Amino acid sequence: AGSLPLFSAMLNYRHSELGEEGSGLAGIEMVQTQERTNYPFWVSVDDLGEGFLLTEQTEPVVGQSRVVGYLNCALDRLVWTLEHAPKTELLALSILPHAEREQVLEGFNATDAEYPREALIHELFEAQVERTPETVAVVYEDEQLTYAELNTKANQLAHRLRQEGVSPDVLVAISVERSLEMVVGLLGILKAGGAYVPVDPEYPQDRIEYMLSDSAAPVLLTQRRLVESLPSTAARTLLLDAEETYAGQPQTNLDSQEVGATSSNLAYVIYTSGSTGTPKGVMNEHRGVVNRLLWMQREYRIGAEDRVLQKTPFSFDVSVWEFFWPLLVGSRLVLARSGGHWHPAYLLDIIGTQGITTLHFVPSMLQVFLDNMNESSLPTVRQVMCSGEALPTVLQERFHAMFPSCSLHNQYGPTESGEVTAWTFDPGNDREYVPIGRPISNTSIYILDRQGQPAPIGVEGELYIGGDGVARGYLNRPELTTERFVKDPFAANADARMYRTGDLGRWHEDGTIEYLGRND
Repeated sequence: AGSLPLFSAMLNYRHSELGEEGSGLAGIEMVQTQERTNYPFWVSVDDLGEGFLLTEQTEPVVGQSRVVGYLNCALDRLVWTLEHAPKTELLALSILPHAEREQVLEGFNATDAEYPREALIHELFEAQVERTPETVAVVYEDEQLTYAELNTKANQLAHRLRQEGVSPDVLVAISVERSLEMVVGLLGILKAGGAYVPVDPEYPQDRIEYMLSDSAAPVLLTQRRLVESLPSTAARTLLLDAEETYAGQPQTNLDSQEVGATSSNLAYVIYTSGSTGTPKGVMNEHRGVVNRLLWMQREYRIGAEDRVLQKTPFSFDVSVWEFFWPLLVGSRLVLARSGGHWHPAYLLDIIGTQGITTLHFVPSMLQVFLDNMNESSLPTVRQVMCSGEALPTVLQERFHAMFPSCSLHNQYGPTESGEVTAWTFDPGNDREYVPIGRPISNTSIYILDRQGQPAPIGVEGELYIGGDGVARGYLNRPELTTERFVKDPFAANADARMYRTGDLGRWHEDGTIEYLGRND
């Protein structure tokens, strides 16, 4: 601590005269002078009366030429603004040279990719049913459904939900334990045009009651064994494990024109944890989800031979890709039993018996999982996704040492957008941190300072998310929606919005992002 300076930046403004010579001592001629400082960042401004002389010194790691460029840019814009827009706030002026501004706003965000922008999640599933009707789609313990059987059951539920008044943007609450009925319920809601609201039956009663009341869902899907434990509600309750729910309903796909849903309609409303206050229902639309799922398929391709483990509680947004990604491409969805994600021994067993190839871990649970492994062997697993927490470097390296042939992918994204950046571990990389990666397809990441200006490369700022994945907003919270979902001033589309995350990060020269924590 003794080697740290009292302060790290110094600005010295002084009045000087150009061409002053002499040392002030008789018989001594001044040949040249050069000032030095021990401070990491030092700028001296000599006011010459008719001009200025600027001198800067920085540590080599900062880059003197970059700092000089920022100074020149700031002065150029200051002079122009004084002449043309003198009422502009000083801090609103950007110090970024044009090339760097273009890089952080456009170069790092060159993510445009084609995808079916009008497609709906369940329509992509129905297309896969046509391709592989007899392939096993979903497995839960000793039960399973083929793609055709799953589609038939979901269709029957969807027709029933239509009779109950479900249509585009109508919310349907679903409170079930992990089971085949859970998957049938999610698909049935989407097919009816509605948006599902996952209500974890393990939640405290007051939280469940709040979610049912706040969402005002007119229909609640649940199971026989849970009915008595759920709080009373005005919603019409349907039992997913009761044959009368499906009796007499058509088995065919619904007419999309008749349903009338579009990709700008809601797919789900997931309530955030509420750790900083009352839980908020985040409204996510089909288009953003489809973009994310198809990006994952391009990036991490899975197929008929793959088995994807679904173990994240369905009240968390990671579960969205766990459920739907495999069902859109002909893979097998394997459901862990409720609460199974907490037990490493159970996870090892189901990974081995079901031949799991792809699964997700929160980093802290990955640590526990590795701690409980008796041997370094996961023969079928070929890729693991991590998100939800910062991924420690030591954990990344430990994973690779134990499973050198298995890919480890670090992802980042709040509920208000889903996954928006991704990074794949490179064994040859010697970084001292694990990046959250680069923006995914059709997504923009902005790192802005407190004035809403792009931060220079390497400088901390707040992460803002733009693009197709940005949620509609918060259910019944218009003021909070206005505060957090703001106009995107950098997008070509005048109606584009971006989400203000409250997370901090910084760009690196290679276009990757380092996560630096929260601003609160």
